[in-house]
Amino acid sequence: MSDRHFLIRLAEDDDDFILGLVPRFVDFTLPAWRKRHECIEGIRADLVHHLDDQPPNSFLFVAEDEDGQPVGFMHLQKTQDFFNGRTNCHISDLAVAPGHEGQGVGRALLAHAEQWAREHRCALMTLAVFPGNERARTLYESNGYDADLLRLAKPLR
Repeated sequence: MSDRHFLIRLAEDDDDFILGLVPRFVDFTLPAWRKRHECIEGIRADLVHHLDDQPPNSFLFVAEDEDGQPVGFMHLQKTQDFFNGRTNCHISDLAVAPGHEGQGVGRALLAHAEQWAREHRCALMTLAVFPGNERARTLYESNGYDADLLRLAKPLR
């Protein structure tokens, strides 16, 4: 891991950069019933909604390197815990630009998310990850994330 530092700021005019990273969310083996283009279209539509409409409790952050170039982004949402009603923070999306993997960008975004969540009195940080996304799972697990709920699926034909 690198000791590089990144500036993490709220997204402003970063739509093209953020939307350009959408294919990264399916750059691994998907469950057999998931179609890559449908996942890309769904993620893209959700991000466009959050970028354009800026709904409450939705926050997009961009990580920049020391040259001011964007190298990753993260979408956080404040949510309410189903079981106890407490405020939680959910990482909806986190992506690192190609060529910047392994430089600490993802780790820096996670650290920022956790600090932001503490400042906003969130009790729990949550996220979802496809089982085949080994790189992301390794990052999350090495940062203390563990299974909370396990969502199972069965295609109905």
